Amino acid sequence: MPDDLRSPGPHPGLLDALRQILGPHGLLTEASDLEPYLADWRALYRGEAMAVLRPASTEEVSACVKLCAERGITIIPQGGNTSMVGGATPEAKPNQVILSLARMNRVLDVDTADMTMTVEAGLVLARAQQVAAEHGALFPLSLGAEGTAMIGGLLSTNAGGNTTVRYGNARELMLGLEVVLPDGGVIHGLRRLRKDNTGYALRHLFVGAEGTLGIITAAVLRLFPAAKETATALCAVPSEDAALALFRRFRAADEGAVRAFEYMSGIGMGLVLNHIEGTSLPIGQDAQHFVLVDLSASREGAGLRGLLESVLEAAMEAGEVEDAALAESEAQRAALWKLREEHPEAQKRAGASVKSDVSVPVSAVPEMIRRSSAALRELIPGSRPVPFGHMGDGNIHMNLEQPEGMAAEDFLARAHDIMDCVNAIVRELGGSFSAEHGVGRLKTDMMEEWRGGAELSAMRAIKAALDPRGIMNPGKVLP
Repeated sequence: MPDDLRSPGPHPGLLDALRQILGPHGLLTEASDLEPYLADWRALYRGEAMAVLRPASTEEVSACVKLCAERGITIIPQGGNTSMVGGATPEAKPNQVILSLARMNRVLDVDTADMTMTVEAGLVLARAQQVAAEHGALFPLSLGAEGTAMIGGLLSTNAGGNTTVRYGNARELMLGLEVVLPDGGVIHGLRRLRKDNTGYALRHLFVGAEGTLGIITAAVLRLFPAAKETATALCAVPSEDAALALFRRFRAADEGAVRAFEYMSGIGMGLVLNHIEGTSLPIGQDAQHFVLVDLSASREGAGLRGLLESVLEAAMEAGEVEDAALAESEAQRAALWKLREEHPEAQKRAGASVKSDVSVPVSAVPEMIRRSSAALRELIPGSRPVPFGHMGDGNIHMNLEQPEGMAAEDFLARAHDIMDCVNAIVRELGGSFSAEHGVGRLKTDMMEEWRGGAELSAMRAIKAALDPRGIMNPGKVLP
């Protein structure tokens, strides 16, 4: 007997109609099957859904969206479900479906003359990187969740990551998009053009919109020449100012060679060493501040090792670097990067943490870290500030770990106090309360204060024009 006949509910025939569109493998309705889709990675939010839709083509996405729009059913687009701000989690309300792009994971085209790759939205980032490498090219977007995060979600949140200092955010790595609109219409924008000056650049509306304006189903991505030479070092530095001074040295020496420049605190490094198996500190002394510098070049004989050594030597003479370990192999390079990439997991294992993904002008990063750390310790005595991240582009994850002996629920109850504490300093320094994680559900209350007036009114007007019934990922981005 069809599901809808056993339990008619307010939308008779809906599940049968969706099943007819999606086929036997495209619709999940059993509670055990829905479970992985209902909560976010950080376990901050949990919602409800009558079903998970798993379309295998843009045509199926379009047909499902059109049907849901006619019935007034809310749609929550979901990729790898790695959002740090609850951006892909349903609300605790009825009449919702989750639309997962996981089955739409094909590589449609790779063109090494145009240096483009056309992919479906459900392709996992690590696979995109692998395919590019197989064609002798590079897709440079890189972040900790790359083994799970999908291209559609990364574009929907305008993800940043470790290489933004050189290659830019996801927006800069995209040339064209295919998008299903909230009424089921499809924008066929998979153009590989570097120049296309024909009216509004609609594709950019959907990058960073977190699925509130439509569903990205495919994208044309920019490729780059693969690295022929790399050089990587982990440095112990005496202060945040010294870390910035070191970045400026590398930028002055050869800005084009700097692939990543990552800052880590001594507290954060300690959490990684204590909680992540297989990690060790390759520097002979403990330190309060660390920097990971990663250089790359697309030509052989670029002399990156010599560049790395000469800059570090000058920095040591100036007192900006206390010690350094240089990677002598790809395995050692991976081990150094593991110390940085495992910061989120180490914090998760160490206890409850509150995350503030903020950005300030690069020149203000040291002041932001110092002032925020002091203010957080004063706000919650015994708490442990764990700043880390992308100093080269001004984006620091100004996280706070719960005090030892304090209950996790009591600490997390102060989450918005903690974020407000950091944000007040960030705002004084001309920064943003969300650098690369997006707004999601977590930070909607901040939008009025930070983006109010004409800016927020324009966002609401765009939302109302494209999604007048408000069915597309409600409760996200806009307050």
